[in-house]
Amino acid sequence: MPRSLKKGPYVHPKLLKKLSKLKQGDQTPIKTWARASTITPEMVGFTFAVHNGRDFIKVRVVENMVGHKLGEFSPTRKFIRHGGKLQKVSK
Repeated sequence: MPRSLKKGPYVHPKLLKKLSKLKQGDQTPIKTWARASTITPEMVGFTFAVHNGRDFIKVRVVENMVGHKLGEFSPTRKFIRHGGKLQKVSK
C-alpha cells in the first residue's frame, strides 16, 4: 500500500542533511542505512553507499530511479545458481 499523498515521500531527515552539505556532482559516497528512503530529484547525480546487512553497496542515482527506494538497488541476497545434473556436467 503506497504512502499517503498528504504526507509525501519518506526521506530520512539525516540523509537530506548530508545531501545539503555536498555540492552537485560530488562523487564521495554518502553512507546510509536508510534503505526505506525514497529517491527524490535532488539526489540525482550523487553516489550513496547503501547498507545491505553485511556491507555497503555503492549506488549512483540517475533520473530513472526517482520515486523508487534506495534499498531496491542494494540486494540483500546473493544468488549462486540452481542445482541439477546439467549444472554439474557443464562445470
